[in-house]
Parts: sequence; C-alpha cells; structure tokens
Amino acid sequence: LEDLQDAFDFCYKVHYLPGEERSRDSQYTRQLQALQAKLQNLDRQRREVLAQMQQLLGRSETLQELLQQELGGWRERQQCLCLGGSADTNLRPLETWFTELGQGLFQLWQLLRALNDLRQKVTYERDPLVAETPLLEQRLQEQLTHLLRSAFVVEQQPSTPNAGKRPLVLRTASKFSARARLLVRLHDRNHRMEAKIHIDRNPPNIEGFRRFNILTSSSKTLLAGDSPQEGLVCDFQYLTLKEQKDSRSGKGKGGSGKGPLVVTEELHLITFTLAYAYCGLELELETTTLPFVIISHNNQFSSAWASILWFNMLSSDPKAQHFFSSPPPAPWPRLAEVLSWQFESVAERGLSRSHLLMLAEKLLG
Repeated sequence: LEDLQDAFDFCYKVHYLPGEERSRDSQYTRQLQALQAKLQNLDRQRREVLAQMQQLLGRSETLQELLQQELGGWRERQQCLCLGGSADTNLRPLETWFTELGQGLFQLWQLLRALNDLRQKVTYERDPLVAETPLLEQRLQEQLTHLLRSAFVVEQQPSTPNAGKRPLVLRTASKFSARARLLVRLHDRNHRMEAKIHIDRNPPNIEGFRRFNILTSSSKTLLAGDSPQEGLVCDFQYLTLKEQKDSRSGKGKGGSGKGPLVVTEELHLITFTLAYAYCGLELELETTTLPFVIISHNNQFSSAWASILWFNMLSSDPKAQHFFSSPPPAPWPRLAEVLSWQFESVAERGLSRSHLLMLAEKLLG
C-alpha cells in the first residue's frame, strides 16, 4: 500500500496541473487517465486490506468465545481442587492460547496505526480509510480490552503454608500467600507494571461486617520470570491480616432487627489490580479471589471450612458476599460428592455408595 500510494502521490504532484486548460493535449489526457487508474488501484487495495482485517476480527471474536469457555472450565476445576477434588489446573495451555491471540490482535493494532499514517499522507474523496478505520479501531480495542481483562486470573487462592490447613480459611496474624497471573505474556519492559492487592475493596452492606488491614506491603512489580516459560506473575507471600479496631461491635450480637453474620459465615475477598501498558494501550486490570473466611481461633476452623464448602457448592457468583444472609439448601447428591472429596483429599480414597447411604440416613433420617 505504501509503495502504491507513493507512486500515485509522485505522479499526482508531477502531472496533475489544475487550473490549466489542457483538454486538447493528448499526452496530458493520457497522464490523467494513468493517474486515475493508479488511484482506483490504490482504492481497491485499501478496501481489500480493510476487508481482510474485518474478517480476522470476526475470527478472533469466535476464538475468544472458545477461550472464555476454556477459562470458565479452568475456574470450575480450580474451585473443585480447593474443595478437595482432583483436577488439572495447569495454566500453560491457556497461557499459550491467550498469548497467541494477544499477539495477533496487537499486530492488527500496529497495522491500523500504519494505515492511519498512510491516510495522513494521501487521502481522497470516499477514502475507505477515513470511513472504516475508526470503527475498526474501536472494535479492535474492545477485543483487546476484553481479552486482557479476562486474562488476569488468580492462580493460587489465599492459603496458609501449613499443609494441614485448607485454602480459603485464613487466621488473623498468621501468614498466607496468594498469586495472580497475566495469561497474555506480552509486556513493555520500559513500563513498570505495578500490581496491588486490596481486601474487601467494595464491602457488602452487612451490619457489623468486619474490616481488615493488610499489614505487609500491598503492592509489587509484576515480573517476568527468568525464563519465558514462567510467565507474568505477581506473587504475594507472607501476608498478614489485622482487624480494624472499630470494625465490629458485639462480635455477632446484633441489636434490633437482623444481626450481623457470625464470624465463620463472613465472606471476604482480595482484589488484585494491575496497571498494564503495551503498544500504547493502557488499562487497569482487575481480578478477585474466591471468597474466604477469616478466623481468630483454631476452634473456628471446622465451621469456617463448612462455610467455604457450602458457598462453593452452591454459588456461581464469586463476589456474592451476601451469600450467608440467606443461604440456600444443598441437594444431597451434590453434598455427597463434596463429602467424598473431603475423605479422598486426606485418606486418598473417597466414600463408597454404602458409606454415603449411611451418612444420608444419619443426616436426613
């Protein structure tokens, strides 16, 4: 395209002489006809490039829908693993696919910029670049934004280092860790990508809901590992939580009306935010952990773990911190499956049909 329009631009400046009456000059007429042919060829080529870009964007939308399904499956497997089930939560395939699609979209992003530069140099009446590139740019930016926002995930849910403890049950003053990963492995090395963590960034409107502070550093620079295989990870380790002094009064003893939730049914969230920049596109990315329970004594652990099981069995909304204000009942087949996972995770063997029948009779009569 650049060669075509340079040739056209040169001929236009040399041969086209407006204001001069040269209609009887056969050579000038031939030059104008050749100039018109060059313009028509340039116009045709521009339209062809734009049509190919539209087609590629259509394909990438289809691919992105498939990737969202794959990502949804991975989230379900991660939830299953947190509850004691067995599942493959390796992110490498997803990271490869997300990065490949990201590379393709950013190449189109750079191509659109080049087309805009060409348009600044040469344009004409009914120029398709004038009419179509703004819409293409908007569509492409929407796709890139959607891809990048969904590519920022929590790879490791909040958990304490003690192997005997379950994830998603944290204790005040005890250390825990959490890790987020950006699946699109593309970043500008000249731009410092800072990740921050926030606890209960948008707290639920629940009476007496406890508020906490993260005592250790709440920001970290997102680093690419020493090898490309390690990806873009922000790993927060040795975090500790401290309850705000005035966050709750009465510890579960409500006044008139509906009292606050008990400690072991309060669901908290950690939000990761990331300032992302690449190829001139700047975004704030955000992802949240699964809800977790914060306890202060070990004797609260069993009740807290029961809350985590109940929530993850029955809720499809990871931000539903109001869940235990009105918790739904669980169907026995689902509960039986999760109980079997609990045994399998500690005894390497699940529960048989007769075991589950005995438990059902004890629980349900």
